[in-house]
Amino acid sequence: MLNVVLVEPEIPANTGNIGRTCVLTGARLHLVGPMGFNLSDEAVRRAGLAYWQSLDLRTYDAWDAFLEQNPCLFDSAGLAPCVHLLTKAGSRVYTESAYHDGDWLVFGKESSGLDERLLAANPSRCERIPMLGDDALVGADGWHERYGRLHPDMPRDICGNYVDPRVGQITSLNLSNAAAIVIYEALRQLGYPGMG
Repeated sequence: MLNVVLVEPEIPANTGNIGRTCVLTGARLHLVGPMGFNLSDEAVRRAGLAYWQSLDLRTYDAWDAFLEQNPCLFDSAGLAPCVHLLTKAGSRVYTESAYHDGDWLVFGKESSGLDERLLAANPSRCERIPMLGDDALVGADGWHERYGRLHPDMPRDICGNYVDPRVGQITSLNLSNAAAIVIYEALRQLGYPGMG
């Protein structure tokens, strides 16, 4: 069974989508607070999460509580090899990792990702999903290939990617997309039925 960890998730729809993916794949979802929403029975019903009662869910008030309740995450060198920190700052691509039953896929909050101190202390655990960056979207002449000229004062999203306010175009994935991509790669490697 895979363990999917969301650290301080902020957007309930992302968490709901990831929860649904966990139910469908048999993964356990760990939610580490503080969260940007509540999980009361009323809130879950109002959100239409009919599958929520089928979810294998663990919640924690904070990162320290999560670590304390899961001592298997450590070995003598720090975070154990079973921990995969998913971040834009990773030097290794997620498909270069080997996934095993019981691994922990750790994702940070939507606005800022995982804590930079955690990433700096565990560079060998950091993995990223390759995406077209701003450089790939901008032609040699400085013109955006699809939407027109990028201006140096163009707004950027929380990850530092350019956002064209006319179209809302950005160059990063949302949390639920990123989690689904990595979960399915791990399941593919683990021989999940129907994934070759």
